[in-house]
Amino acid sequence: MLSKALDRISFLSLLLVVTLLPLFFLPFTGFPVEISKGLLLVVGLVVSIVFWTVARFSDGKIVLPKSPLLVAGFIVVLVVLLSAFFSSAQQLSFFGTMFDVGSFWFIFSCFLLMLASSIIFRKMVSARIVLFGIILSSALALIFQAVHLFFPATLSFGILAGKTDNLLGSWNAFGLFAGFLGIMSLYIIEFFSTSRFIKSVLYIFLVLAVLLMAAVNYLLAWEVFGIFALIIFLYKISFSFGSKEAEGERQPFPGLSFSLFMIALLFFMSSQFIGGFLPGRLGLANIEVSPSFGVTASVAKSALTKNPVFGLGPNRFADAWSMYKPKDINNSIFWDTAFNSGSGLIPTLVSTTGYVGLLAWIVFFALFVVHGAKLLFSSVKKGVNKEMAAFFVASLYLFVSAFFHSTGPALFLLAFAFCGAFIGLSTMHQPDKEISLSFSEDPRKSFFSLIFLILLMVVSSAVGFKYVERFASVSYFGKALSAQSAEAAQSSILKALSLYTNDVYLRSYARIQLSKIGTLTSKGGSLSDTDKAALQASLDQSISAAKAAIAYDPNNYVNFSMLGSVYANASVLGVKDAYDMAIAAYKQAETVNPFNPGIKLSMSTAAFSSGKISDAKDYAKQALSLKPDYIDALITLSQIAKSQGNTSEALSYAQQALALDPQNKDLIDYEKSLKSGGSIEPAPAPKP
Repeated sequence: MLSKALDRISFLSLLLVVTLLPLFFLPFTGFPVEISKGLLLVVGLVVSIVFWTVARFSDGKIVLPKSPLLVAGFIVVLVVLLSAFFSSAQQLSFFGTMFDVGSFWFIFSCFLLMLASSIIFRKMVSARIVLFGIILSSALALIFQAVHLFFPATLSFGILAGKTDNLLGSWNAFGLFAGFLGIMSLYIIEFFSTSRFIKSVLYIFLVLAVLLMAAVNYLLAWEVFGIFALIIFLYKISFSFGSKEAEGERQPFPGLSFSLFMIALLFFMSSQFIGGFLPGRLGLANIEVSPSFGVTASVAKSALTKNPVFGLGPNRFADAWSMYKPKDINNSIFWDTAFNSGSGLIPTLVSTTGYVGLLAWIVFFALFVVHGAKLLFSSVKKGVNKEMAAFFVASLYLFVSAFFHSTGPALFLLAFAFCGAFIGLSTMHQPDKEISLSFSEDPRKSFFSLIFLILLMVVSSAVGFKYVERFASVSYFGKALSAQSAEAAQSSILKALSLYTNDVYLRSYARIQLSKIGTLTSKGGSLSDTDKAALQASLDQSISAAKAAIAYDPNNYVNFSMLGSVYANASVLGVKDAYDMAIAAYKQAETVNPFNPGIKLSMSTAAFSSGKISDAKDYAKQALSLKPDYIDALITLSQIAKSQGNTSEALSYAQQALALDPQNKDLIDYEKSLKSGGSIEPAPAPKP
């Protein structure tokens, strides 16, 4: 039958999406791993939906699972859509720079994957294939990473440069993923009736997972792994009690799950002594940094107070961080770090969609936990549907991980795929939990159902095409960054912008124009009329690009700083009122990032370059008041004092800077030049 063949293609496409998510990347292309996985998701999901839709044309029947979880998921998507619609940076909230985690389209894809999984993975055979397929692909990802630790250069594929670079994102996220494989292997060993060969393989996977968790040595990974091992231990005990009378014998003590719980506890309690052994032997450094949960909650509270209903808008945690970050962050080395996520992925999503979004997410996860726990206890009594319980445990593990850590797109997508499979299996063979529409015999149902299916197919195809188009822009953007000449870089960035316009590309275009201006002005007074025309054109284009970046995201201080930098360069060229416009742009940047001393220093640099010595000194002192150990501000003040002929003051500022970094050779040479009356001067401030 045609519908069965089409359904089989739909299943295979979705199966490949789910099982290849841990492994998929495009080698030797320069595409980031996350972007490659986005391509897999979009293309695979579109193919699956299109073939499923055509199959419904053939058999004239639609069967959907009836679940409160799906309704709650639809409400979450609707709230995120409204939040994006009311966002002051709609393009950023809807799609982001490149299918960003947290954007509307990413959240929509997550729930669409959940819905597709609940429909297509409803059969027990299909569920088993998915379950064992994801375990196998996860194990392959871990084996690859284990080999990569010893041969990072050989297995870099032009993308994975360092030892800790991996296919899942951050090194800590990889540790959580290793724990996921361990928990799933443990669950199948404890509850599934499998052959001795399969159990032996699963034992190997389990050992590999524990070893790689030890190599990562992430305390959260050990904590989550230990808690789930304990849950499996208790569940196994309950399962044994539930099946003891029926089977007439006592089940063996689940020593494996208890042992793993104790191992996790040991690593958690002795993370420095025992946990640091393997990373030290392998030369692994884990330097991942993110805001703490308390700081994330503080930023979220401030953002929700300012925009209580629908929040700032999806994908705008970086804007919230710039506006509401703690002032004392300037005392750390992360004072100028723009965090795009908080302590965890789920708190980040909640913090940007208002109290309505918070409520929607709470309802969704509450229904998921309550429904799953209820079915788990039911399966203890009945001893059936272990696959359903396995998918619940898998999705629960990944959701918990995403709450406490920014796990990245792959693990979050897998959580929704497993949640969908769990929903499908929990409604299987229960007519009261299905929505069945047969439109082959009723013309009215047939018309509206066909319209719905056609729209679904068209929308899915259109979204897939737009993503592929934007995906192609990344290639040209990479060529622009690696170009050897300004002309080649301009050609590539224009192609990227023709495919997808965003503030990252626009700022790059503005920088390219500034580099062309620098090349032309280096000729001095020998500019021809053609050169002067080119200089004016580059200046106009750089201003237009910076303004377009601001229009794309008017809450990103970097866009305003870029415009300020362009005007500062124009001021040096003698353009009338350019200095005032540069300061105005920097002050706009300051309104959305009020505690960033770098903005004040950029204002000081612009003033100094334009001969506004008094303004330059005031702005540099304001930067220093925000960050007392700001070496660049001290050097700028030193150079200002030197320009005024005040050598003693210049030397004093230089010595303060040297005291903060005594081993800095440039600072040592600069201090010597001041003492000897020389002219060596380091760069006064970083580029905006």
